[in-house]
Amino acid sequence: MKQGQRLWTRDELILAINLYCTLPFGRLHRLNSEVINLANLINRTPSSVAYKLVNFASLDPSLKTRGIKGASNASKADNEIWNEFFNNWDVLPYESEKLLAQFEHTTVEKLYEIPEDALLKEGKTREQVVKVRVNQSFFRRSILAAYNNTCCITGINKPEFLIAGHIRPWGIDEKNRLNPRNGIAINALHDKAFEAGYITITPDYKVKVSPLILKDKNQHTFDFIGKFDNQPINLPSRFLPDVEFLKYHNEERFKI
Repeated sequence: MKQGQRLWTRDELILAINLYCTLPFGRLHRLNSEVINLANLINRTPSSVAYKLVNFASLDPSLKTRGIKGASNASKADNEIWNEFFNNWDVLPYESEKLLAQFEHTTVEKLYEIPEDALLKEGKTREQVVKVRVNQSFFRRSILAAYNNTCCITGINKPEFLIAGHIRPWGIDEKNRLNPRNGIAINALHDKAFEAGYITITPDYKVKVSPLILKDKNQHTFDFIGKFDNQPINLPSRFLPDVEFLKYHNEERFKI
């Protein structure tokens, strides 16, 4: 470490990895307004924050798979936070959002503009309601950032039309509900088809359309769904879908 520099604290690293997850890969630079905002919050320069984000990129296995390298000097602390964060998707994303709220001198409820009446649902504590809202938002932002706000099947790039879909359903895999490698950016129509098993994504990242759809003689069915059979998906810049999750969907959800 150069003279005059100060070590990154655990809290600062958690906030940085939070930002790494929710920014498109091409925007990890010092001129990005969100990088500048975090730099101001933790009293560091935008260049320092941007460099830390690139350090995290060097640890990302999805980027390594695609032959993309980040900086080469990630610290021991960087590695520890990375491993802790990426092995605790059910805990640390929410904790990082609460930490961000603290640094911004507000509450997570206000940060997410959660109305008071939504916090009083019968049978649920305030913390449970807030956690679900925050986690769902974090997952969506992470997925859409990874896919650069683009549907992995059609290429539609209007965020308003996109869903952060789960490969292994929310209801059966609690541990991986927030794991970005269990998610895909997909438009609402094809998300419904994916959930119902009429399309799947193979472990080599190609769309597979159910024979039940391919046999359908309706031209619109082919135009909207059938024509994508055997086409490669638009790969994310990071958080490649986990092959084991895709195998599950192919074997357990896909209609043949």
